[in-house]
Amino acid sequence: MSWGKTMQAFDAETAVKCASLVTPYGGKLVDLLVPDEERDELTLRARHLPYVQLSPRALCDLELLAVGAFSPLNRFMNSQDYHGVVEEMRLAGGAVFPIPITLSVKATAAIALDKEIGLRNQKNELLATMMIEEVYEWDRTAVGERVFGTRDVRHPMIAEMSGWGGLNISGRIRVLRLPTQYGFRDIRLTPEQTRKKLHSLGYANVVAFQARHPLHRADEEFTKRAVQEKDGVLLLHPIVGMAKPGDVDQYTCVRTYQTMAERYYSHKRIVLGLLDLATRFGGPREALWHAIIRRNYGANHFIVHRDHASPGSHSTGRPFYAPYEAQELMERFSDEIGVTMLPFQELVYLPDEWRYEEQSRAPKTRRAVTISESQVREDYLNNGKALPTWFTRPEVAAILSETYPPKHRWGFCIWFTGLSGAGKSTTADILTQQLLEHGRQVTVLDGDVVRTHLSKGLGFSKEDRDTNVRRLGFVAAEVVRHGGAVVCAAVSPYRATRDEVRNMVGPEHLVEVFVSTPLEVCEQRDTKGMYAKARRGELKGFTGIDDLYEEPLAPDITLETTHCDPEDNVREIMRYLMTKGFLLDHSKRWNTLSCQSP
Repeated sequence: MSWGKTMQAFDAETAVKCASLVTPYGGKLVDLLVPDEERDELTLRARHLPYVQLSPRALCDLELLAVGAFSPLNRFMNSQDYHGVVEEMRLAGGAVFPIPITLSVKATAAIALDKEIGLRNQKNELLATMMIEEVYEWDRTAVGERVFGTRDVRHPMIAEMSGWGGLNISGRIRVLRLPTQYGFRDIRLTPEQTRKKLHSLGYANVVAFQARHPLHRADEEFTKRAVQEKDGVLLLHPIVGMAKPGDVDQYTCVRTYQTMAERYYSHKRIVLGLLDLATRFGGPREALWHAIIRRNYGANHFIVHRDHASPGSHSTGRPFYAPYEAQELMERFSDEIGVTMLPFQELVYLPDEWRYEEQSRAPKTRRAVTISESQVREDYLNNGKALPTWFTRPEVAAILSETYPPKHRWGFCIWFTGLSGAGKSTTADILTQQLLEHGRQVTVLDGDVVRTHLSKGLGFSKEDRDTNVRRLGFVAAEVVRHGGAVVCAAVSPYRATRDEVRNMVGPEHLVEVFVSTPLEVCEQRDTKGMYAKARRGELKGFTGIDDLYEEPLAPDITLETTHCDPEDNVREIMRYLMTKGFLLDHSKRWNTLSCQSP
């Protein structure tokens, strides 16, 4: 009998005897927190250790490793576990585990076997120590193809992994303190705390529901039916670590969850807790991973959505994963991981009968209505239109209307990319003035100007260019997040880094404009003489000459500047922004035809 089936059999027997919760995955929760009596001494010593600064993703992973959410993992994966998970979805000991949890770093003097290092956050606060017991190379292509099923840089993880270090490190971790979280502290529950709350309610069956959007009436109805069917309790367990760009912000979502849990569920049948998980958008594998995590929190049933954990569509416009692929994989391994898969059934509202029904069971002779999440945003929230009461509770509608502005008040970023001399800055200057005339406040990020300030000291190696683009992306994302408009003009030659920026800003907020000017035309316009120097060999690594420019595969707008006037191109961009709802078209003055290439 396999490891997972053995544990499931044990769990079933235990549940029958004492009606307790399902045991953690692997039998017990991992705990990496240093005991109180040792913490001060270890902290004092660790302050002087060389250290690795953790990314936001690694920070989430460290926290969930520490509290046992990733049990039976007790460290970032070593090479055996890493290869087993990537190739077979199994840890070295045989347990099913579909997502690699690794700590990737760049080679430095601090990274060496049998060397102790500190693990710090982005504010340089010491959180943990690691004794490095293994250093090994990892393969981005293999992870992309095997884990995520793609090499396409439109997948958020493929784009992000291009900037990770080429080494993984593993070893014993001692956590001095968890990352500090100030928002919603009373419902940021560890697996142990969650289990205690669930146990106090007295039900052996726990149905976990991973909410990503605000809860609407269909979600409420389905979860209540699931709890009733299993005679259990609902673990409402939304992810608040790193979620999908473009989603309703986590603070708004959590406020709706709190309202629903307080007013519309029996307090004896629900536990609300937040999960600081860094999502991977891994579709089928991610759904299986989510189920394993929820077992550690006490759930033995897990609701899996259609398109669960999908990042959307790749560069060709097709979805990364089939709609029910996640449910199929979860069903395949359900027995082994000891968590039953409950497929989320699409519900429709029957207005003549004042009730919800599964779409497949709805009478053909009755009217049936529903609203998709995209319609919620595009048809209602973006237009300041109230959601119908049959679709969402009034309290939820009020929260959304307060915090979700109509689309013409959204922040957005126009990202110009193209060769040096293509016409990016000229077009960006005209566009900036037109946006200002239209009443939008605009932040301009010109590649050349930024290099004298934000990126002063960076060279033109691939690493430095990527760093420069990421800095631009970070600033743009912050401006957009606060409702501002950003115009960015930068060569940004590499696809993966541009797509990383798209994910930083949010795919729904970024407009990629490819200024498609032939190299020979750019050279003719070369007022600075840069191309000439590159041709003579005096300037190395110049984009278009001896360094690659990767054209966008699916830009939002492509501009031709050889025969088109820059003002005509700006008209095209303005019309696009109005069509997408970013600008209100009051005067119709931009309705002239765009320039067409002869």
